[in-house]
Amino acid sequence: MQKIIAALALSGAAAYVAPVAPKATSALAAGQGDLVALAEANGDQLGRNLGFWDPLGASKLDFFGLEQSGRLPSGATVGYLRHAEIKHGRVAMAAFVGYCIQANGVHFPWTPYPGFVDGLTPPEQWANVPAAGKWQFFVFIGILEALGECFPAGEHYMAGGRPGVYPSLTEPNDMMAANALYPPHPFQLDLLPFRANLANRGEAVNARGRQVEINNGRLAMLGIFSILSEQKVPGAVPFLAGKIPLLADMEIMGPFVGTDGVSHIF
Repeated sequence: MQKIIAALALSGAAAYVAPVAPKATSALAAGQGDLVALAEANGDQLGRNLGFWDPLGASKLDFFGLEQSGRLPSGATVGYLRHAEIKHGRVAMAAFVGYCIQANGVHFPWTPYPGFVDGLTPPEQWANVPAAGKWQFFVFIGILEALGECFPAGEHYMAGGRPGVYPSLTEPNDMMAANALYPPHPFQLDLLPFRANLANRGEAVNARGRQVEINNGRLAMLGIFSILSEQKVPGAVPFLAGKIPLLADMEIMGPFVGTDGVSHIF
């Protein structure tokens, strides 16, 4: 049960573990001792020592039993947690910015789907997307998730690789190219299009950038859930009270629930 709770709380509990970029000479030598040092270093970068906080003890767990069996190196669970935090932070940053843009009426100049009208909040816009359109989103995301697990030997984030790395889509490695989900015609854009510019900035600048990304991702996770919480439960976030349209009768977290409150899976 403790492992299940920790897994479900990845974006929350792991968000308070403040890692910095690992040294270039070793992609990840993870363990609780390393996380403590990383948290203290990140605190120094912010001008204060935030310390290490892991109330669920997630950094001591072996989620999949692969570390004790010797199939994965020590610290595989920490690598999993760190990668999950970075991924969730990136999604949250996109969600927060996208929410703000859509909420201010900025959208495509055409009608992308029936029922799209000005004045809808982002959750209402999503609820009006036909089920077939939602499935397209989920299938595409599933393909990206599968391809994102294709790493050469030793480069996976649970086997010594750097957390947060996504393999190149335009220059696929052998494992990615052999994946049945990889299209016959290579992708024209990478999921992280600024990848090529990072190598020219130097490790110190990149390390600073990774710290900023992690901290901004944590803030974005709190931000997007604060907005959704206030929309669903008035007064849940006092700072946002009266500033966001309420959707008390709408199931915000139901991906296939329409504005009529009925689930439309197909």
